Formats: sequence, C-alpha cells, structure tokens
Amino acid sequence: MSGPDTGQVLLDHDGPVAVLRFSNPPEGYMDEGTETGLAAALDAIDAAMDAGDGPRAVVLTGADEGVFIRHYDVRILEKRARAMAARGMSFHPDRPVPEPRLHACLRRIEAHPLPFIAAINGAAMGGGYELALACDIRIAQAGDYPIGLPEVKLGILPGAGGTQRLAGLVGQARALELILTGTTLPPEQAAAVGLVGRLSDGPALEAGLTVARQLSALPPAALAHVKHLLRVAGRDAALHGAALASERTLFCDLMVQPEAIALMARMNAENRDIRDP
Repeated sequence: MSGPDTGQVLLDHDGPVAVLRFSNPPEGYMDEGTETGLAAALDAIDAAMDAGDGPRAVVLTGADEGVFIRHYDVRILEKRARAMAARGMSFHPDRPVPEPRLHACLRRIEAHPLPFIAAINGAAMGGGYELALACDIRIAQAGDYPIGLPEVKLGILPGAGGTQRLAGLVGQARALELILTGTTLPPEQAAAVGLVGRLSDGPALEAGLTVARQLSALPPAALAHVKHLLRVAGRDAALHGAALASERTLFCDLMVQPEAIALMARMNAENRDIRDP
C-alpha cells in the first residue's frame, strides 16, 4: 500500500512495516527535498499511529542502486557557507544555533516508540550515515561502497549528531579516530568495528524487512519501553541536548572558515569525491 507523496522520500507499507525509500538521482545526495520528504513521512507515520492503523516498525533504505544516501550535497553547503560568511556571522557554543529540520527529524527517530531499521544498500556518508546512526538497527548490504563520516576532509565536522551518536555506538576512542581521520569503511570492515550491526549477503531491504517483521510480531509497548530506556532514559537528556547544540554550532563555525569554503569550492568545481577533496 502506497502512502502520501513525500517527494524524494517514498513511503509505502509492507504489511505492518513502513518502508521509506530515499531517491535523489543521479548522485543520491541529501538536500532540502530529502529533509522535507523525511519530515512529511514521519508526520504520516505518526498520523497513522494516532488513527490506530499505524505501522509496527519502520525500514529506511535507498531507492537507487548503490546508494543509501551518499552525503549532504556539498554544493548546497558551500552556498550556505558563503552566505553566512558574507554576512559576517560568527558562532560560539555560548550562543547555540537553533535546531534545524533535519536534526529535529533525527531526534524524532531516536525517540520514536517504533523501532527504526536502516537497511544500507550503498554509499552512506556524512548526513546519510548520520541518518542511519539515528536508527535503532543498522544492516549493511555486502559490497564495495563507503560508510562513515569524512567531513573533516572538507574542514568541517559531522553536524547532525554524528559526533555524539557514533561515540555512543562504538565508544569515544574509536569515534575520535574515525572522525578525526575522516575514515570511511566498506561494509565488512564497518561491521567489524561496529558502524553497522550486521551484514546481509542479499539485498539489505529484504534483511531489514525480515527483522522488522519479527519486531512487528512482538508487543509494541514492550519494544517502545525498551527503546525509551536505552535511547532516552539511559542518558542525561540535558547533556545530550547541549552536546548536539554545541555540535551544530561548531559545525557552523567551521562552515564560515575560509579554508572550509575553499575546500568545498574545490570539491564542487572539480567534481571530486568527498573522501578526497
């Protein structure tokens, strides 16, 4: 059954499972349309739950071959950076940047009562991997593609929860090493160090649906309470919120630095890969 039109995020249902497919060919970048579509899809899921006929689990995957979400469109980031720099804007953690729409969506996923599963079927870097980090379970399809947070190579940092959620997933020391070096890993190595929970030999979507159907057969209140205890109650909410605010503020601080603007401009002008700007 198909859901409402959410633009670049296609929402449909496989029995009790909601399936969100991200599509933005040819590059598969995240952009404003992705943000709008994700917010609309989450709204539709919540509305269905309020009406008593909502899904019991959610699977996120890429609609296009070889890409989950590659990363946020650096052309847009460069444009935003230049606009902020031209206005002479400066940023400091004492003046936190308000939470933008994408960040609010990731926080909704993290705190949502339903289990969310990222079925990673291709490149998932930067904002794409940060979306996967907000999910509860990550399954990666076997193959040759990158997973990780390479933002430092552009003179910026993961600004949508990546520093905080990756550290919570793999520990501070490993997160520091991966983020400081901008390392991305193929699926097999990503699974070995904990960036994803498991590999699937076949399509990640099928593996994700299998897990989602298993979860859908379990009492939803029990799943919701377990998720709440592990993802919300098990940490200091004020500290977590403050850390995310500092992260997005320092992200903006780096965005307006001349070096970052130059690196983004060179990547865009020469059509370079984000891993080698």
